[in-house]
Amino acid sequence: MMHNLISLTVWTPIVAGIIVLFFGKNECLARYLALLGAIIGFIFSAIIFFKFDPNLSGMQFEENIPWISQLHINYHFGVDGISMPFLLLNNFITVLVILAGWRVIKHKVALYNSMFLLMTGFMSAVFGALDAILFYVFFEAMLIPMYLIIGVWGSSNRVYAAFKFFLYTLMGSLLMLVALIYLYNVSGNSFDIFTYYRTPLTMVAQILIFVAFFFSFAVKVPMWPVHTWLPDAHPEAPTGGSIVLAAITLKIGGYGFLRFVLPIVPDASRFLAPLMITLSLIAIVYIGLVAIVQKDMKKLVAYSSISHMGFVTLGTFLFVGPIASVWGLQGAITQMISHGFIAAAMFMCIGVMYDRVHSRNIADYGGVATKMPIFATFFMLFSMANSGLPGTSGFVGEFMVIMAAVQNNFIYGLIAAISLILGAAFTLWMYKRVMFGEVNNHHVEEMKDVNGFEFVVLTLLAVGVLWMGLYPEIFVSKMQVGVHDLVVQVANSKI
Repeated sequence: MMHNLISLTVWTPIVAGIIVLFFGKNECLARYLALLGAIIGFIFSAIIFFKFDPNLSGMQFEENIPWISQLHINYHFGVDGISMPFLLLNNFITVLVILAGWRVIKHKVALYNSMFLLMTGFMSAVFGALDAILFYVFFEAMLIPMYLIIGVWGSSNRVYAAFKFFLYTLMGSLLMLVALIYLYNVSGNSFDIFTYYRTPLTMVAQILIFVAFFFSFAVKVPMWPVHTWLPDAHPEAPTGGSIVLAAITLKIGGYGFLRFVLPIVPDASRFLAPLMITLSLIAIVYIGLVAIVQKDMKKLVAYSSISHMGFVTLGTFLFVGPIASVWGLQGAITQMISHGFIAAAMFMCIGVMYDRVHSRNIADYGGVATKMPIFATFFMLFSMANSGLPGTSGFVGEFMVIMAAVQNNFIYGLIAAISLILGAAFTLWMYKRVMFGEVNNHHVEEMKDVNGFEFVVLTLLAVGVLWMGLYPEIFVSKMQVGVHDLVVQVANSKI
């Protein structure tokens, strides 16, 4: 079984999702089967996490079976220190999403849970795929369940938001497919990702491939200026959709830069690093300013996500900038894992309030802390983490990226550090207006504190935020050898 752990992590939620569809008329059974499938998938990912040897170089738990022999396409999975933490995060978040929707979702319950299970399996496959076509197939497949999640269970403008999400991602990924076909031809008819690492490419070819990958992964992150789909998708998506979108889906963009762009086109990455650093700094500061003026809580946290993910691309391309710094890569990966916990928690908190008041507008709240003291405590912790408070996971990744930025260029570090002030400004100002003051809304007057399901989900997220904030070594140590392998690959320029 140890040799098939990745397949078990991928296919368990997919099979469970298909089974759940057959129990559409029995909502109670559908919920329990979905939760069971999510928990089993999480257990397999946890086994991978704890059995993973941080001292070994290369891929672990590798599976490689011929799939379409004529085209040299293989069923090839494996994880290293870069991809493995995302596998765990993905399956952990799915368990929470199933629990979060337990009492809230009353329309097409089986289909709702099935879509999240399918989404989980597809994203686990994306993080584990070592064959380019296998990666592409699951990269595209994950669009379908998220499109339905937004389009069926979203708010009033859900169809527009779902279509925009689908169109943006599809257009970018088609360019990636062209790049993969080109790499297949120049690498001796191979779709093996590691073969591309050893394939010599001219500078012109590298830049063109970089551009193709950029539009695919930058939309997913999302980077400024291809970010506009996210503020539309988040407010319209149901709470579970927003959680998965922010906690996992965005990370695939950052992961793509690490798995494909840096090692395959290292010279183009160095050449275009100043541009990528500039776009990242614009996202961090400008989008932070945009977040401050938002009146919708979900839009505020959506813009917050874009700003925080700016640290990911900043750290990634600081590594290939004028002064290479491994801190940047480690900080980028740590920031992605941390943001997974925090973004999920923030959207969960907004969802808890929305289920009671049916409004996302900040102005419709006030005095919530007097009615929901337990909830207010959780929300305070997550708001502080979103502001980068030391002792929470929000501080660790951003601190590492700022360290790398200062080593690279003091101005980069200064601009990135300013965003910590902006993050505290928009997050804590929202918290103040929602939680404190007089109760002026009769819907707020009738609010009741968190129920059992909400308490469990918020507690698990709080454990993740504090665990990673107080003891980040358990995550950082797992990624060090994987990061070192990437450093060596990028250093061995092919030109």
